[in-house]
Amino acid sequence: MGIKKTMIYSYYPGCTLKNKAKDLDKYARLSCEKLGITLEEIPEWQCCGAVYPMNEDEIAPRLPAIRALVSARDAGRPLVTLCSACHHVIKLVNEDMKNNAYIRERVNSYLGLEVPYNGETEVIHYLELLRDKVGFDTLKANVVNPLKGRKVAPYYGCMLLRPSKEMNFDNPENPKIMEDLVKALGADPVVYSMRNECCGGYTVLDDRGYAAKRADAVRESAADKGADSLITACPLCMYNLVHGGDKAKLPTYYITELIAEALGVSEAK
Repeated sequence: MGIKKTMIYSYYPGCTLKNKAKDLDKYARLSCEKLGITLEEIPEWQCCGAVYPMNEDEIAPRLPAIRALVSARDAGRPLVTLCSACHHVIKLVNEDMKNNAYIRERVNSYLGLEVPYNGETEVIHYLELLRDKVGFDTLKANVVNPLKGRKVAPYYGCMLLRPSKEMNFDNPENPKIMEDLVKALGADPVVYSMRNECCGGYTVLDDRGYAAKRADAVRESAADKGADSLITACPLCMYNLVHGGDKAKLPTYYITELIAEALGVSEAK
């Protein structure tokens, strides 16, 4: 049932989960402790910027992500992320450092690192940690409150899956990692057409009506397939799905909420 040895990973929580959504971060840590994993928060991390800088001349916006990557490398550990936006930015910046000599040379020149950074750190989303390092079978074996009878619709959104080659997360058209997670927790996953479509994203800052329409479309799609709730791994997606629109309102959970509930650690301090 348990994990034989403790695994230690460097951890980048991101701004939202350290401020507006502290419980979601707490649930992630408590669940990992139950599974024999220590998430060691990297020191003095900075905001990743939330949006990947497309122009390769934009060196400064990449630096917070690279500092986090260097911290994990120097600790000799992979870097775990929990927010899909943070994961998207850090993973793509890491790919830049692996594959783009122009960016790599300028970053290393600017930072003046004793040991230049060349993309050595493995970047892992929390879902990948459970799937690839822990294993969903082990997760299932540690469930004490199976979510029986619940029909949960995973919502992927955009950033976990795209660009597919660089993110290398799951099949961008037919992903299954979150469905497999839901099964491991004892619930029934609901597959629906809008699960990997955009929720409106950052358009909510400028055009709340458009974001509301997108959120309505996602919820209606899930409800039409019999879902009684949604689950997501993106704080912005969660915000839009909870607050946007007014049709087919479904309870919406962050992945760590249902994981902690199933593992019986939700009420732990």
